[in-house]
Amino acid sequence: MGRDTLRLQFGEPELTRLRAAASVAEPLAVDELSSCEVRARLAEVEVLITSWGCPPLDEGVLEAAPRLRAVLHAAGSVRGHVDARVFDRGILVTTAASANAEPVAQYTVAAVLWAFKKVPFLAQDARQYREDLAYRDRRGELSGHDRTVVIVGFSRIGRRAVALLRMLHEGPILVVDPFTDPAEVSAAGAELVDLAEALPRADVLSLHAPSLPETRHMIGEAELAELRPGTTLINTARGALVDTSALERACASGRLDAILDVTDPEPLPANSPLYDLPNVLLTPHVAGSQGAETRRMTGAALTELERYAAGLPPLCPITRQSLAVQA
Repeated sequence: MGRDTLRLQFGEPELTRLRAAASVAEPLAVDELSSCEVRARLAEVEVLITSWGCPPLDEGVLEAAPRLRAVLHAAGSVRGHVDARVFDRGILVTTAASANAEPVAQYTVAAVLWAFKKVPFLAQDARQYREDLAYRDRRGELSGHDRTVVIVGFSRIGRRAVALLRMLHEGPILVVDPFTDPAEVSAAGAELVDLAEALPRADVLSLHAPSLPETRHMIGEAELAELRPGTTLINTARGALVDTSALERACASGRLDAILDVTDPEPLPANSPLYDLPNVLLTPHVAGSQGAETRRMTGAALTELERYAAGLPPLCPITRQSLAVQA
């Protein structure tokens, strides 16, 4: 992992727990896997704990690590460093994505509740209208009562968002996910529908799908046109799920609002109209684990290490098949 990531994710409590679970040596942590010193260490390594900044585990790395049996990721997606070659060698791969889901779900719920009352957009209006509070009547009904929330993607984050919303919101919650079990959605207190049915019913549309070739621009001109005026689009997943040009036009017309933690491209070019629109809130990809929140993911990876050492099955394994449909 990167050196800054190491300092962020591993304090003395985490290092103590690591040393209690495994035999460690120097170098304990590295940000590259190609130097002679690191390759010599790799020859002895049975387990790698990885995080942001890990180089790809390519054929050269795997050849240098003949004893490698597990890659325990202390972050979310492993796409940047794990591919089929790792699975071909029978190496266990785990992720801390479930731990990372919590802050994203919390951000999502906060965004949904604010969207009901148009809080981010009224805050923008306040800078213009100042003493004239009549501006609050120009944003439509400022209420969450009986409003419909659509969650696209019943992923780890989508599931957690539904669970949190169900505790706070009495209105309908719709889930769009062609690969999930309807019984699981129903048990969570939501209704499983397809995207075409969900769009015209949405008051808030929140995206939690992975970025795949099949999901690129899944929300484009046609889908945005199906949303009712005043609908708020929330994206905490991947920017490529949305056609940015189409969204710019929809928001510039005043028909739709948006709360965007991710964009395509990221960051947006300086001349993007989304920066200046009063019905758009942009945040710099902060919904996921930040600061001390990242230690929760470290803890998840260390739990996987302890279970591996004890001969127990992993809690959050990644398989060749599951990797194909994950972020």
